Amino acid sequence: MEITRRILFENERLQIGHFEARFVSDTRFDVEREEGSDALVLPFSGVFSRHDGPGRYVVGTPSHAVLFTANTPYRIGFPGAIGDRALTLRFGQGLARERSGNHDDVTSHGLLSAKAILLRNLLRRRLETGAADAFEVETLALELVHLSLKSMRRNTQAVGLPALARRKRALERVKEAVAVAPSDKWSVAKLAKVANLSPFHLCHVFREIVGTSLYNYVLQERLAAALDEVLDGGEDITAIAMNAGFASHSHFTERFRRFFGYSPAALRNEQIASRYPRIPQDHDSAA
Repeated sequence: MEITRRILFENERLQIGHFEARFVSDTRFDVEREEGSDALVLPFSGVFSRHDGPGRYVVGTPSHAVLFTANTPYRIGFPGAIGDRALTLRFGQGLARERSGNHDDVTSHGLLSAKAILLRNLLRRRLETGAADAFEVETLALELVHLSLKSMRRNTQAVGLPALARRKRALERVKEAVAVAPSDKWSVAKLAKVANLSPFHLCHVFREIVGTSLYNYVLQERLAAALDEVLDGGEDITAIAMNAGFASHSHFTERFRRFFGYSPAALRNEQIASRYPRIPQDHDSAA
């Protein structure tokens, strides 16, 4: 087991850190809790699971934000033994409530928009290169908090579904399977077996609870996981496309542009030129 934590930014209101875990088994560790402050965990690679009690867990992936509420116990697991790397934002207990308006209307995790995913990765890179001043960092971080909490708004239509807890567990199993192997040749039938639901029922429940189609979700996971490699600039884009599970360079580029608002090459070039590309407006989906 190897865990590293680094603080990238800190003031009296906010702490931004980098977390990395490398594991050799899917182990659940001792009960932990965030002492005195709420925290957002935003993975940019890998996957973790947070277990709040018997049968209650959520999965953190490069497409998700997970909220850890102060003084609430939990256990962490690492499905697939691939570990994770994440940006962490810790803030005072009042900020989540203030930002969400109605705190009771916020769940503990949510599917991020393209804008939030891009902002997360670019903010981390800007912090690690020392390219941003404190005022800019705090402003961008609070915008990321806002977007993350916005993604956690409850689907009030889904709240009234019978057997909601069982269905949510089934969907978390699907998210976990996709996050462990996003480039696999997934199909509705394969994921329905993971969820132990019929294909029709899985597609219906997934869209209603998660807010997007199963197909769009798998595409988003692939794109979110590939984003860091695109920004690194060290690997050929065709190789990134193949590794991410896309059929070709052109297919990857088309989906990437539709989701993030940039082609992979354009995002690389703008990052090199300006060190901080413009964050485009949200896009509906990767499809």
